[in-house]
Amino acid sequence: MDYKEVNRLIEQGEGFEIEFKRKVSTPEKIARALIAFANTRGGNILFGVDDNGSIVGVESEKSEVELIRHAGLMFCLPEIEPFIDIVAFDGKDVIVAHVEESEQKPHYFRGSGNGDSEDREDTKVFIRVNDKTVLASKEVVKILRDERPDAPPMRIEIGENEKRLFRYLDANERITAKEFSDLVNISKQRVSRILVSLVRAGVVRIHTLEREDYYTLAHDVEG
Repeated sequence: MDYKEVNRLIEQGEGFEIEFKRKVSTPEKIARALIAFANTRGGNILFGVDDNGSIVGVESEKSEVELIRHAGLMFCLPEIEPFIDIVAFDGKDVIVAHVEESEQKPHYFRGSGNGDSEDREDTKVFIRVNDKTVLASKEVVKILRDERPDAPPMRIEIGENEKRLFRYLDANERITAKEFSDLVNISKQRVSRILVSLVRAGVVRIHTLEREDYYTLAHDVEG
């Protein structure tokens, strides 16, 4: 990546696939950003760029590149190895970490003491929502897992609970998992399985906010 390409990214501003970081901070914070991009559609993290797009540069590109790589290896499960470029801007260095969308979704944040288990309660999954890194819900984690190339074939059944969901969405446009659970009076676990199956089938869309997901019909469904 050269000066012109980086300048173009800066002009675009922060967004779904671009994040600015004034400095290389802790490996934990870096890992969360790497995970979010890998779990979503990939993107670029620019270190040495302020939130307003002004270039401040990094202090020591060698040690800070090592810190970024350390974050991807030690705090991401599976490991993430970004492509890293160092670009000079009038005597100031900007580090660009490019993260590809992963085929090993979901990537988990592995904090100290988490070991190698993906089932620990303190193991978290992050995704990209607009210009922010946010914690993924259990439903989003399941959907990410189903996007992997080695995921088992999808099976979907349309029963009375699904039909009631479609009728509700026809009238109200959106619903949360809790509202669906209250509507059909079934457990949150069953609700989660139904919603994940419908999202994977392309019948329902999931919309992730910072606090709570909601669901809408992907197209007209007769129920």
